[in-house]
Amino acid sequence: SDHADWLKSTVENDDLKIIPTFRKSEVLNAIERAGETDLCISRPKDRMSWGIPLPFDPDFVTYVWFDALINYISFSGYKKPDGSDLPDFEKLWPADLQIIGKDILVPAHAIYWPCMLHAMGFEAKDMPTLLVHGFWNIRGDKMSKSLGNIVDPDELSDKFGTDALRYYLCRDINSGKDSDFDIERLVMLFNTELANDLGNLLNRSINMTKGFCNSTISATNTDDKGDIALRESLASCTAAYKTAMDNCEVSVALQAINEHVTQCNGYLERNKPWEMKKDESKMERVGEVLSHTAESCAHLALLLRPILPRAADKIFGQLKKEELKDLTIDQLSWGLLTAGHQTGKPKPVFPRIQTEEEEA
Repeated sequence: SDHADWLKSTVENDDLKIIPTFRKSEVLNAIERAGETDLCISRPKDRMSWGIPLPFDPDFVTYVWFDALINYISFSGYKKPDGSDLPDFEKLWPADLQIIGKDILVPAHAIYWPCMLHAMGFEAKDMPTLLVHGFWNIRGDKMSKSLGNIVDPDELSDKFGTDALRYYLCRDINSGKDSDFDIERLVMLFNTELANDLGNLLNRSINMTKGFCNSTISATNTDDKGDIALRESLASCTAAYKTAMDNCEVSVALQAINEHVTQCNGYLERNKPWEMKKDESKMERVGEVLSHTAESCAHLALLLRPILPRAADKIFGQLKKEELKDLTIDQLSWGLLTAGHQTGKPKPVFPRIQTEEEEA
């Protein structure tokens, strides 16, 4: 009760930020319901003999969530003894983000945890951001062994590959909400958005650059309206991606990537470099067009890298720009592939997954 007013204002002011915002309302409602009630931090030893004994009452042990939450700072080096090999606490705290399930938001992480920190002298600015995720369900039902609907991620990665699984898990769940796991949709998203759309863009860009331009990148500081529009599309994609990732909305970030991929494929279809290359006088323009899409692929690879690191590195490899993987989003700017740069050999990065109908 000593911390109730402080906790309410800390949540309201987003010093203790809770993502998504509808979970913030859930926490504020819980604080309101609790009123001036004190938190119970113990259990009778005769009911739970294995707990940590309370130092001031031998008949009681510590409530499991009360002692468990302290691990967040104890293993981070909080008040570590001299000579300890634990890390320096100041380098790890305050935590940028704590990812938790919706079932342990209230009361554990949104009430007990900040009150404990406050009681130890931590200020509002030292509170972590809480990203609250939902559950994966099967046809609306919770996964459970009794229902026999458990999904084994190891089996899925063995069957479909880690790229397909990682992409689906990030692409198909909205931040904080539940989602239904659907293997058919996993295959569909991989085949359409990665194999067909991005994969085809990458393969065509590098393949035609190799065949039509001797694998050589051209200058892209052009004033063609279509070129300018594509560069603006990429800038918008990067900005939308960054905003979404800052808000922990990974699926929204992936949608931004997909929108620019669509723009790139449309750009190729409108310019038709495979037709222009038949006219020697248009070969300079062929190089400009293909260099625009190759440049886009370099940017898209960096944006994809937190989600699909192996695939992104393969794209950098085919562009012969492995060093780009060390860039940050803020370092992205047009011109990663300079005029005269030699690209590598094309190879499918996202081979299609055969559907059951195709395998039959």
